[in-house]
Amino acid sequence: MPSSLSKLPTSPPLLDSSDPERRLREAEDRLRDAIEELQRRQRTAAALGEQHLPPCDHANDESCVAHAIGNLCQSFLLSYGVRVGIGILLRAFKLARRQSYSSLLDLKQLVSEKDLIVREEACRIGLFFGGFSGSYHAIRCLLRKFRKKETPLNAILAGSIAGLSILALDDSNRRRTLSLYLLARVAQSAYNSAKSKNKFHFWGSHWRHGDSLLFSIACAQVMYAFVMRPESLPKSYHEFIQKTGPVAQPVYKAVRECCRGYPVDIASLADYLAEKGKSSDIKLEEYPSILPCSVIHPHTNSCLVHNATATSATFRKTFPLYFSLTFVPFVVLRLQKFLAAPARTFLFAVKDSVRSTAFLSAFVGIFQGVICLHRKVASKDNKLVYWIAGGLSALSVLLEKKARRGELALYVLPRAGDSLWYILVNRHLLPDIKNAEVFLFCLCMGGIMYYLEHEPDTMAPFLRGLIRRFLASRISNPVNSSNRNASYTYLQTLDAMKKPKLLESDGSEAPSEKKYNLESIPGL
Repeated sequence: MPSSLSKLPTSPPLLDSSDPERRLREAEDRLRDAIEELQRRQRTAAALGEQHLPPCDHANDESCVAHAIGNLCQSFLLSYGVRVGIGILLRAFKLARRQSYSSLLDLKQLVSEKDLIVREEACRIGLFFGGFSGSYHAIRCLLRKFRKKETPLNAILAGSIAGLSILALDDSNRRRTLSLYLLARVAQSAYNSAKSKNKFHFWGSHWRHGDSLLFSIACAQVMYAFVMRPESLPKSYHEFIQKTGPVAQPVYKAVRECCRGYPVDIASLADYLAEKGKSSDIKLEEYPSILPCSVIHPHTNSCLVHNATATSATFRKTFPLYFSLTFVPFVVLRLQKFLAAPARTFLFAVKDSVRSTAFLSAFVGIFQGVICLHRKVASKDNKLVYWIAGGLSALSVLLEKKARRGELALYVLPRAGDSLWYILVNRHLLPDIKNAEVFLFCLCMGGIMYYLEHEPDTMAPFLRGLIRRFLASRISNPVNSSNRNASYTYLQTLDAMKKPKLLESDGSEAPSEKKYNLESIPGL
C-alpha cells in the first residue's frame, strides 16, 4: 500500500450534533444583548431630549395632507349617511302609519326634498364631524414637525383647535348642549383616571345603582324646567317632551301661572277645553289654588285610564324613533356584520327598541301618575312637586340594561346643566359670555383626545368606539404601540422559547404549549 494512502483517515470524524444548537443559542444571546443595548440607548436619548423627529401615525407612502383629507371625507360621508338614513327610515314609518304601504316603493314620496328635510342638517353634521377629523390629523402632523417630539400636549392642542369645527352647527342651544355633554364625559374620564391611580374617589361610587340615582337627579331638573321654565330647555328637546306627553301646552301654561300666583289665562284654557267638549262641565277660576285632574286630562274622568292611555300612546309614538336610532347606525357602522346576519341584526334592533320604548313609556306614565296623586291629597299646587315627579319617574330607567343606564344619565345630565346654566344667567348669578359654549367645547375636545390616546381605559366604551369610528378612525395608541415594537415582541418570544415545556402526567407535551415561528415576528 502506498505511504500516501496510509495517511488518509480510515473513517470520517464524528460530528457533534449539539454544535448547531449551541451556535443558535449563542447567536440568540448576542442578538438579545444588542437589542437591549439599543433600547437602553433609545431610553437615554429620550430622557436627554435627543430623539429624532417622531414619525406620523399614518402610512409612510401617504402624505400628511392626503391623510387629513382622507379622514375628512370618510367622516363626512359616514355622518352624513347616518343622518340621512335615520331621516328616510322615520319617513317610511310615517307613511306606514298612514297605511300608505304602496308609497314606500315610491321614491318621490319617500325621499323627496319637500317631505325629507334633512339636507342642510345632514351637511352641517357631516362638516362638523369631518372638519374635526381632518383638522385634528392635520394639526397633529404639524405639531410633530414643529415641536419635533410626541407628547400628550400634542393631542390636547390638536383636539382643542380642531374643536372649532363646532361652528358648523348654527344652533347655539345644540352647541351648548353638546359642550356640556362632553364636559360630563371629560369629568368621567378624569374621575376614572384618578380612581384607578388611587388618588381620589367619590363616596358611594361603588353603589350598584349610582347611575340610576344620577339619572333621577338630572331628570328631576329637566322635568321641573319643562313645566316651570320651558325657555331654559332647547326648543327641539322641549318639543320632543311635549309631543311625547299627553298633557297639552295650554294646561302647562296654566299650571305655571297657578304655581307662581299669577292670573290664569282663562280664555286659552277655555278654548282648549272646548275642543275636548268639556268647557261647560268645568268651572274655571282666575286665581285657582290648584288645577283639578278634570283640566289635566279632560278626555277622561279616570286618572288610571289616563295614565294607561298615556303609556300606550307614548309607546306607539316613540317606537319608530328608537328603532331608527338603533337599526340605522348599526347597519352603517357595522355593515359586514349586518350582511353576515341581517335577520339577527333586525331582531336585535327590535329587541333593544322595545326595551328602550318601554322605559320611556313607563317614564311618562309614572310622571302623570304622580301629578294626579298629588291632586288627590293636596289642595294647593307647588312647583317642587314637578321636580319630585321627574325624579320618581326616572326610576323607569331600571327597565334598561345596566350598561345603558350610565349612558342615559350622562345624556340627560348636560340638558339639566344647560337648564340650570340658563336659569342662573337669567337671575344674574352667572355672567352671560358670548360663544362660551364654543370655548368650552374646544377645551373638552382637548381633554377627550388626550384620554382617547393616552388613557383610553378611562373612557366609556361607547364613547371611545364612537369617536374612533366617526372622528379619528385612523388614530393609533402611541402608549401601546411604543411598547409593542418588533424588538419587544422578539424579546418576549425568546423568553417564551426559553421556558421549560409543561408536561402532562404521561410525559406528553401540554396542549397549552405554543409553537413560535420567528418568521412571523414583525420586522424579521
